[in-house]
Amino acid sequence: MKRFLTMPAVAGALVAAAFSAGEIGKPPAKLTFTEQIAPIVFNNCASCHRPGEAAPFALMSYQDVKKRGALIAAVTKTRFMPPWHAEPGYGDFIDVHRLTDQQIASIQQWVDAGMPEGDPAKLPALPRFPEGWQLGKPDMILTMAQPFDLPASGPDIYRNFTIPLSIPENKWVKAVEFRPSARKVMHHALFFLDSTGESRKHDGEDGKAGYNGGLDGTRFAKSGRLGGWAVGANPHFLPAGVALSLQKGSDFVMQAHFHLSGKAEKEQSTIGLYFADKAPERTLTGIQVPAIFGVGMGLDIPAGEKAYTIKDSFTTPVDVEGLAVGGHAHYLAKDMQAVATLPDGSKQWLLWIKDWDFSWQDQYQYKKAVPLPKGTRIDVAITYDNSADNPRNPSHPPKRVKWGEQSFDEMGSVTLQVVPARQSDFVTLLTALQEKRAEALKNAYKNRMAGGLGFFRPQQ
Repeated sequence: MKRFLTMPAVAGALVAAAFSAGEIGKPPAKLTFTEQIAPIVFNNCASCHRPGEAAPFALMSYQDVKKRGALIAAVTKTRFMPPWHAEPGYGDFIDVHRLTDQQIASIQQWVDAGMPEGDPAKLPALPRFPEGWQLGKPDMILTMAQPFDLPASGPDIYRNFTIPLSIPENKWVKAVEFRPSARKVMHHALFFLDSTGESRKHDGEDGKAGYNGGLDGTRFAKSGRLGGWAVGANPHFLPAGVALSLQKGSDFVMQAHFHLSGKAEKEQSTIGLYFADKAPERTLTGIQVPAIFGVGMGLDIPAGEKAYTIKDSFTTPVDVEGLAVGGHAHYLAKDMQAVATLPDGSKQWLLWIKDWDFSWQDQYQYKKAVPLPKGTRIDVAITYDNSADNPRNPSHPPKRVKWGEQSFDEMGSVTLQVVPARQSDFVTLLTALQEKRAEALKNAYKNRMAGGLGFFRPQQ
């Protein structure tokens, strides 16, 4: 499935029937793989569960599915799979791959009946999946000059990698397709541009590919952004009339977050860039609430606390249109809400995730742009569960958790991708966002001086 370009989680679906709250449906009395189950699996699972993709096993045939029938019934019943966490009715998104109640019931009934195959002649054809690049041949392909060796275990690693671009003229990017070589350890990557050459000076300074660096980005000057990638995200072209600036003389800087898996790995990422034919009509940017992943919120979750909540807001200084939305947090987050209150007092839900999962940090593209007039307040609330009852809690017994870059620390934010309704208002919007970030850094510094946060911990 192709999704909106991620700006700072692998989906297992292409298309699914729309889900509506309270939907009730009864599966047929007699179910077979070829007639009822294969269409569900082929259209919702095989895009990832096939050779060469991130899923650990294939679901391309009757034997593949029968071998894991009980597991498939269990993970679909709990909605662990397919991985779609946006709550239906709280944002109208494209490419919804949430199974219907009837589809889930059909899988369970088929498994309980002994998983009959049915008439092989009635087996539907597998969907045609694109080979290689999902968006087609890129206009420019970037590859890390040398692989980066990752140990089997230890703390999370944040590493910057510089790839010279050497383009003779300015370009506009309408999509980025990211292909990590070590998918099991690459948690997310952010893409920046550096026109100063500063990042290139540091690359390889310790004898290894890249150089250390975290979210502060103080070791190079960001002169632009090209979005990013996270587990659960797939590439997608930006909407017509929207593209990202790529200035000649810039270097491409990939800031990678590795979460080690217990097995030594090598990462040598490849990135495909797709260029627009002309400059965009409007400039894309992200409204992140809280800013910088919640660094200034004083996040400090006591051990055993089941409902620790942070809240923040941002008021739009100009008319904007929301194009996509996504969240970021770590293991303890449970509930993530983003709602807009318009100047007339009406409310517009942007996103609600009731069961956050660190492993699937998706981006959700709206079917239609969401108009948010000047003066709209965007409110975000994120709730964490640091109790022993949270099955995703990595600490047993639970430990006090503060803000930090390691996966066992915590963060929290929702990012709304927007364009100004009028390009002439972009500078006003950007200035307000910069002020929001500056305020977050100021609060983070105060918290650090007070001994509150593990702020920008040094690399191990």
